Order: sequence, then C-alpha cells, then structure tokens
Amino acid sequence: MSDLLQMGVLSAVAVACGLLGPFLVLRRMTMFANSLSHTILLGIACAFLVAGSALHLGTLLIGAALAALMTAFCTGVLVRTFRLQEDASIGLVFTSLFALGIIVVTLYLKNVHLGLESVMGNADILQGSDLQLALSLCGINLACVTLFYKPLKLGSFDPNLSKVFRIPTLQFLLLFLTAATCIGAFRAVGVLLVLSFLVGPFLTARLFFHRLPTLLVATPLIGVLASILGVLISRLFFDGFGISLSTGGIVSTLIGLIYVGAKWVDRFICKKPLPS
Repeated sequence: MSDLLQMGVLSAVAVACGLLGPFLVLRRMTMFANSLSHTILLGIACAFLVAGSALHLGTLLIGAALAALMTAFCTGVLVRTFRLQEDASIGLVFTSLFALGIIVVTLYLKNVHLGLESVMGNADILQGSDLQLALSLCGINLACVTLFYKPLKLGSFDPNLSKVFRIPTLQFLLLFLTAATCIGAFRAVGVLLVLSFLVGPFLTARLFFHRLPTLLVATPLIGVLASILGVLISRLFFDGFGISLSTGGIVSTLIGLIYVGAKWVDRFICKKPLPS
C-alpha cells in the first residue's frame, strides 16, 4: 500500500509540474524557478513558526506566496537599481534568502525535521493527506492552464505581441502556481528536487514533439513514468539488498537518465543533425 501511495503522490506531483514546466522553460524562467524552489524554504519555515503547523495548505501557500513576492521584488530591485544582469541578481537573491531559511530552520526548527523534508523530501512518510494535496494542486494547475491557455501561450511565445494587444502574460499566476506546486512536492521529493520535475520531462518531450498541446500531454507522462520506475527501483534495493535509498533522489536521477537516453535516440537513431 505504501508503494502505491508513493506512486500516486509522485505521479500527481509529476503531472502538476508537467503542466507548468513547458511555460517556465519557454519563458526562460527556469533559473527563476530554481531560485523560487530555494527561497520558499524561508516562507515554509516562517509560516510554520507563525502558525505552528507545517501541513496546513493555506498557511504554507501564504508563506510560499510571500517568499515568491520577496524573491521577485529583490531580483527586480537589483536589476533596475544596481544594474545587475538578471541571472546575477537571481543568483545573489536565492543564495541569500535560502541561507536565511537554513538559519531559521537550524535555530528554531531543528527538532521538527522540517529542513530535511523540505530540502530532500521523504517518500516513506507520505500519508493520504499528501495524496489529496498533490491531487488538489494537480487539479488547480490543470484548471488554470485550461482556462488561461491562450494568454499563457501568447505570453510564452511572443510577450511583446501580448503587450501590444494588452493581453496579460499572467506572470504572477505562473509564479504562484509554481510556488504552490513546490509546497505540494516538499514532502515527497523536496523543494530542490522538484526542479527536475519542472524542467527535465519537458526537455525530453521537446526532442520528439513540437506543438504545445502535445507537449502538455507528453511532459506529465514522462514524469509519471519516472515516478513509477523510481518507486519500483527503491523497493528493489530495499527488499533485495537492504539498502534504503531516497526515492525522490532516484526519481530525479531517472529523469536525467531518460533525457540522456532520449537525446541519444534522437541523435543516432533518428539521425537528426546537430544545430550549427
């Protein structure tokens, strides 16, 4: 039953991330997503200190939203005021806020085990409530992508045209959904490893598909495949060799290996030439 629960939670997280990943990559926001996956640890820790419960969805979303706003604001200030390049400002902001989050966890939450779970995840302690949370976020992401598909698509491919027609690019909505998805994934794979779900499956799918609707279907399926295989491999090592491995780490490694294998197939079997 625990294996089925792990597969269910990880698959739901893969679908939730797979619905957002294409838009993040197309908008070249993967570095910002990486920053967000680090800095929301500070929001989680502060929300836990204020409310006293790290498993309440509303409290965690508020903490994540505030951390996301702080990240975006600080990044914008460094770019506009200090004339730093965007990648340099993102690197400075996420290392500083992530370090502050580690300090808060170390000083006030060392006995709660919130830090280890938030960073690395722990699929062995998943419960039915985690599955409900992951499925809820999956449904929210699917509903938002379905309702706002055209603005998200136009803002991803041609943001200038979107501004001309005064169509909102929904940048904040995408950031908020990303933060919420990281919250839903921190028990299973951790806020750091969730980045592999956001980026890796889409990069693999893009090798074979080129239309956005197809990518929005193929990307979650690749993440689900890696999730199921990761749980099976983790169980094989535990039952066969008595070795307890991080299920989230195995899944993230599989996502990378799937991309390498797909790239090899695309290059040597499909005979596609390398770009000049």
